[in-house]
Amino acid sequence: MSLAHTAAEYMLSDALLPDRKGPRLKGLRLELPLDRMVKFVAVGFPLLLVSLAFAQEFSSGSPISCFCPSNFSIRQAAYVDSSCWDSLVHHEQDESGQSKTKSLWPHKALPYSLLALAVAMYLPVLLWQYAAVPALSSDLLFIISELDKSYNRAIRLVQHMLKIRQESSDPDVFWDELEKARKERYFEFPLLERYLACKQRSHSLVATYLLRNSLLLLFTSATYLYLGHFHLDVFFQEEFSCSIKTGLLHDETHIPDLITCRLTSLSVFQIVSLASVAIYTLLVPVILYNLTRLCRWDKRLLSIYEMLPAFDLLSRKMLGCPINDLNVILLFLRANISELISFSWLSVLCELKDTATQKHNIDTMVDFMTLLAGLEPSKPKHLTHGMCDENP
Repeated sequence: MSLAHTAAEYMLSDALLPDRKGPRLKGLRLELPLDRMVKFVAVGFPLLLVSLAFAQEFSSGSPISCFCPSNFSIRQAAYVDSSCWDSLVHHEQDESGQSKTKSLWPHKALPYSLLALAVAMYLPVLLWQYAAVPALSSDLLFIISELDKSYNRAIRLVQHMLKIRQESSDPDVFWDELEKARKERYFEFPLLERYLACKQRSHSLVATYLLRNSLLLLFTSATYLYLGHFHLDVFFQEEFSCSIKTGLLHDETHIPDLITCRLTSLSVFQIVSLASVAIYTLLVPVILYNLTRLCRWDKRLLSIYEMLPAFDLLSRKMLGCPINDLNVILLFLRANISELISFSWLSVLCELKDTATQKHNIDTMVDFMTLLAGLEPSKPKHLTHGMCDENP
């Protein structure tokens, strides 16, 4: 019998989680994987397009090529190219013969508009970093620590029960005290559960998360409007008529009023416009999916931890409307599941519990660990029958 008790003590000691040493939870993830992907694409893609636009300008030289008269000097031709690029105005005549102008400034503003888009897409990230991350990191540190501590408390409780059972001369007295303690809920540690219930009534994190994704949708819509209103108007115009009678050539009478110029960077302009529409169109469903996750509970994590005697948030039906801070915290607990050491242990116990439900009355982790420690077979028959009658 002493060998069996020693083996049970070793088994329980091995089940205890080690104390964390050094920096606590150094690798804590404070952004969901999909949010991080949206951030990298929404901010990084415009910066990539900016580099493409500048690389094309450096490799091809001037973004326009004007067809100057043959008697122009090299200096005059260079001045015409520079003047037409600075003005970037197309002169044409309508059906009534009146002259009208059309600005082609989106070609010139392309790199700067992409930089502005990258800055705008980074603003929701900054909002999350400064408005939500400090409170979220504190919540996660406390909840992860308490979940692991609650697991260890359950193991130590079984160790204490095993010790009392070894020292008790009358097993009936031990089991009577155990049943009394369960009925009066002595095994509960309600701090964590009440803290999570309090988070159900808080909405600061969920409001910031909703605002972050709403701003992303707003800036994406503004991008569509900008591309559709300004870029589409000049999307296919490769040549334009430029007035060169300005500056050095203002008093020249032998040159025409208008010359034809060709936009050598039109292909880059078209690629950037189409790529921006395609990428941000693909991001919209991802952002909408992030918002819809707030409309349902992730109950798997909570159901696993209901093995703890201190945790019955689901069984007490305390989960109401999912749009609150608790749901956001559950999403981030799922993202930081590697930091939650007790989760893997409890997952295994839940699997074993499902296979043993027909043979034993197992409600909590304490029940299962007492069974593994060898206390369950020693339970008096009258108590076993009584429990079976109460839980058919």
